Amino acid sequence: MLKPRQPVPALDVPLADGGRWVLAEQRPDRFSLVVFYRGVHCPMCKAYVTQLDSLVDSLTEVGVTSVLAVSGDDEARARRAVDEWEISRVPLGYGLSPESMREWGLYRSKAIKEGQPNEFSEPGLFIVRPDGTLYASVLGTLPFLRPHLDEVVETIRWVNEHDYPARGEL
Repeated sequence: MLKPRQPVPALDVPLADGGRWVLAEQRPDRFSLVVFYRGVHCPMCKAYVTQLDSLVDSLTEVGVTSVLAVSGDDEARARRAVDEWEISRVPLGYGLSPESMREWGLYRSKAIKEGQPNEFSEPGLFIVRPDGTLYASVLGTLPFLRPHLDEVVETIRWVNEHDYPARGEL
């Protein structure tokens, strides 16, 4: 289990629009936000990542200047998500390995419907400090019950204003 105030695992993934996203190379003002999503097959992920895309300016205002949405999808499926979901501002990473899913503590599932990959991660949201340590995380075991992204923005605003420390470190 990842603990706040401890380093998070390495994350280096290719992007659907080209290039790579490497967590260790990010230089956010206050935080990086990494959203793990199930894949293009998931309608809940579409709604979530689309909302994330619309909140980039709000996140930037609170110091979250490095954002990534990533899944275990292959390149073709990731590009399909960008196109079908009309994602234009959030980089979409792909190719997350089962090993990386385990390192990040993500729950994993096997396909139960046609169109799903054989194995994929369930959702996770991680707020990471510029030094690569975990500030906060929320993990899900199914596609529902994710943190509301507008509340994430307001929480980070409050955290910044009150210099609130990471909790759950024990």
